[in-house]
Amino acid sequence: MKLVELNLKEFAETLGSDAPAPGGGSASALAATQGVALTEMVMNLTIGKKKYAEYEDKLKGIHEKAVQLREDLLVAIDKDTEAFNDVSAVFSMPKSTDEEKAERKQAMSNALKGAAKTPLEMMSLAVDALEITHQAVGKSNTNAASDLGVAALNLNAGLKGAYLNVLINLPGIKDDAFVSENRQKAEDYLAKGEELAEKIYTAIVNDLK
Repeated sequence: MKLVELNLKEFAETLGSDAPAPGGGSASALAATQGVALTEMVMNLTIGKKKYAEYEDKLKGIHEKAVQLREDLLVAIDKDTEAFNDVSAVFSMPKSTDEEKAERKQAMSNALKGAAKTPLEMMSLAVDALEITHQAVGKSNTNAASDLGVAALNLNAGLKGAYLNVLINLPGIKDDAFVSENRQKAEDYLAKGEELAEKIYTAIVNDLK
């Protein structure tokens, strides 16, 4: 079952069930998907209008990037749940002998690496989406300004949710270099993304007052 093929009602019911996945990771990917889709929408409401002709080329570039990011983030909705399922599968591995225990321990570490990499990739995509959304502020349809603000909020939620999912998987990974490197990447993405989201939201609020 692909989560992205469910309708909204089905997805919400699946998310709210007692199944451990989908969970916060897939929900974060969905939030980010909604965010960049809103940026895409604002571009569609702006491109071709004489009032914004001077920004036409830039806006077309933003639109193209938004479409690709939306597609990538949609993939991440299922990818996060698949990574979780890989972790869950390790619990069924035998652990009767020392050799089996060692294999199980290594398998868990490897599975957790995958479970950490997926939300880290989501964070990177969310930052890219926030960058193009920031570029659109002041250059796009003023009647849809609030939508850019909502885009920033959704992208920030997706970013921060993905960050939590990176953090929860790192402690079980028996590779100090991997943990250190990816924790730093997550911190950097978070700082950059939060700053962009705040700039976008503040600019939109000030324009609407």
